[in-house]
Amino acid sequence: MLCVASQVVSAETALDAKTSWIGNTFGYGDGTWTQINITAIAVAPDGKVYTNAPWDESGAEASVYQNGRMLEFAGGTHGWGNGGGNAVAVNRKYVFLAVPVGNERGHLVSPGIWPEKGKQWYGISRREIADPKRSVPFQPSANATDQRAWLAAGFLKVNEVPTGTTADITGLAASDSTLYASNATRDRVEVYDAESMIQKTTWAVHEPGRIALAPDGTLWVLTDTLGERAPGIAHYTASGQRLNDELPLPADTVPVDLAMDGQGRVLVADNGPRQQVLFFSRSNGRYVASGTLGERGGIFSGVPGRPGPQRFNGLTGVGVDARGNVYVSTNGIGPRFAPIGAGLGATLESYAPDGHQTWQVQGLLFVDGAWMDPSRPDSVYTGNKRFELDLSKPPGQEWKYAGFLSNRFRYPEDPVFTVDQWPGLPIARKLKGRTFLFLTDMYADHLKIYRFDAARDGEVAIPSGFIAGRDRGVTRVPNAPPGGDWIWRDANGNGRFDANEFTPNTSGAKLIGGWGWWVDSEGDIWRARDSKGIYRFRFGGLDAIGNPVYSYSNLTTYPVPAPFTELRRTIYDPASDSLYATGYTADLPVDRSFWKEAGRLLVRYDGWSTGKPVQRYAIPLPWDTKAKPIVTVIGLTVEGQYVFAVEPVGAVHVYDRDSGREVGVIRPGPEVGRASGWVDVPNGISAHRRSDGEYLIFVEEDARGKVMMYRWKPA
Repeated sequence: MLCVASQVVSAETALDAKTSWIGNTFGYGDGTWTQINITAIAVAPDGKVYTNAPWDESGAEASVYQNGRMLEFAGGTHGWGNGGGNAVAVNRKYVFLAVPVGNERGHLVSPGIWPEKGKQWYGISRREIADPKRSVPFQPSANATDQRAWLAAGFLKVNEVPTGTTADITGLAASDSTLYASNATRDRVEVYDAESMIQKTTWAVHEPGRIALAPDGTLWVLTDTLGERAPGIAHYTASGQRLNDELPLPADTVPVDLAMDGQGRVLVADNGPRQQVLFFSRSNGRYVASGTLGERGGIFSGVPGRPGPQRFNGLTGVGVDARGNVYVSTNGIGPRFAPIGAGLGATLESYAPDGHQTWQVQGLLFVDGAWMDPSRPDSVYTGNKRFELDLSKPPGQEWKYAGFLSNRFRYPEDPVFTVDQWPGLPIARKLKGRTFLFLTDMYADHLKIYRFDAARDGEVAIPSGFIAGRDRGVTRVPNAPPGGDWIWRDANGNGRFDANEFTPNTSGAKLIGGWGWWVDSEGDIWRARDSKGIYRFRFGGLDAIGNPVYSYSNLTTYPVPAPFTELRRTIYDPASDSLYATGYTADLPVDRSFWKEAGRLLVRYDGWSTGKPVQRYAIPLPWDTKAKPIVTVIGLTVEGQYVFAVEPVGAVHVYDRDSGREVGVIRPGPEVGRASGWVDVPNGISAHRRSDGEYLIFVEEDARGKVMMYRWKPA
């Protein structure tokens, strides 16, 4: 018989909490946010910057910025078969966007608007420069009142390929009369009339990419952009004749974008180890290096991982306005970001001709949470960043970007770059006097472990350990044993996955499957495995390198405790020897349609380590899968006197940890437009009790590039 603590049904108690956020310049209270990825920019003479990227969770793939503000986004690049792309150009009348068009696996059917089933289109969407939401048709519309038909009438289909095949438009440049498009998969630059969008000519270039249009009508084009080696740069006449001009690029340059300024200089965004914008000027009939913008080494120079002006990190675009201001976009890795996805953080920066930064916007977080640094006050870790807080400032201004944790030059095998599309959800613990960061992924397959060495690596997190689940998620890990289910520890301290550092699981207790990861304050790792029980890796101290030690020989297993039939989360508190568990019971069964949720019941067990734990209380959790939006709990945490449980739409239920009584609910406030995106991960909430009794509650917020920060001080 299930014993459930009685709950009085009443209107919810709204807690007096302040809403804030970290990781985005704008919080959406004013209707704006910085997009989560920028892979291409075009700069108008007046300093408006037009962007493009394959994905922004709320549809701002193509946006417009000026003077440190997001002005608007184009729309029509997200959903219903539409997507963003990797190229953008402007002239005085139009914005040209490289975009794909699909059919949502054959569910969208209308000739001329979507491709037939099994096909994918790649092409160019033409928009009004004064209002990029407005498509400018150049062909008849099937229905002038239908927005999709209107978009289609302003879309130029360039490539039609089988679904799953990539055939991006890889570069765009425009004058008032002519549009140039790089078609890398067909090894050519295509030339169109900018008004009729009729093709005028094509000319051969091997795998062309970004294009810069010079004032004299010639074009600089990236070449060889699809291979593994760094692209080249070639100079062409408007008719496609290659000119005998060479830019003296340093040997390790990785050019990713080009621009021309009013002085006739060629600007090259170098995403190689230099992380700079390189300037080249014509002198005595040839081009010579004439300057740079950015610290050599970018964010990894000086104190590695420390952000700041001119410390670029993953350059994707460069542009110049009529005044000579230079604009630089970054996303933490560069335009060719597979398999990372949009998760390393977008920035767009403006620099005056003398090199000082005039403004910057940041969209730094996606599918990410936050956890207070156990070793420093007012310091917060996310999946691959660190922030510092000044809680005396207004909402949304309390945070400062302080550290980027992933150094792809020093640690190219960091699983952030090989395992997930997103860095992961953090738990930071201080063990044996040292700080460690534990990251789980969006689907709770595995656990990454990082250590720190500030004297040598600054802000950078050093790959230290890894507990693998199913094979699918770890196929790109170098030297990994087949089948998944292994432990790796960086025995020699080089941050690489050497073949002799793996231990396959031969214990017989398989760890594949399950949704619950937790690292307790003493370093033990807990894994809730649905109907298979609870698995506990005991912390085995630190090895000679300073890595935490975990092994299958030091693994404790527990059966699913009554009254559960399936477990989804377990949180252990060593100080009270209490285990908090959530999941499903025979009376409160699972609905397989909702597979990330924490469950329908929360139970606290006391005396867990005695072998005879006592149930203190069992309380039903919010659960209404027919509501819109659905009401369930997707994550929870325990801190101070409270249990905090978050719904997928960001509402936080607060329970007294001793009695299980619900104290109240925190919902997003006006500072963020009273809106939250979907909490889409199993570990998307954390909390921290400050010395004055105030609680900081951090919640993943997928929609608009940030993490929510609720500030609540119990009465």
